[in-house]
Amino acid sequence: STRLMLHAKAQDTILSLAAEAGSVEDLELEDVMKISYKDIRCVESGGPEPGVGCAGRGVITSINFLEEEGAYDDIDYVSYDVLDDVVCGGFAMPIRENKAQEIYIVMS
Repeated sequence: STRLMLHAKAQDTILSLAAEAGSVEDLELEDVMKISYKDIRCVESGGPEPGVGCAGRGVITSINFLEEEGAYDDIDYVSYDVLDDVVCGGFAMPIRENKAQEIYIVMS
């Protein structure tokens, strides 16, 4: 979802980098964040292989990492691009943990 913002460059995900490093605690914010047009901060969470694991757990792991590393400091808005065809309730985890003040659903 960040590829267009980064001029077609692919971005490594938090979960893939954490798997390579050993754990998410072994990562630094600079490892996962790219700066794009108009200084927009771009991060890709990543997720499990299709049909394996819970993508919502990856999302909450990524959000917690970003909070701990100060990624949300000094910003006005945060936008998440989330799949709409998930079969589990895992994407509700960030909502249950009060990670969002408002939620907008956009369909096309």
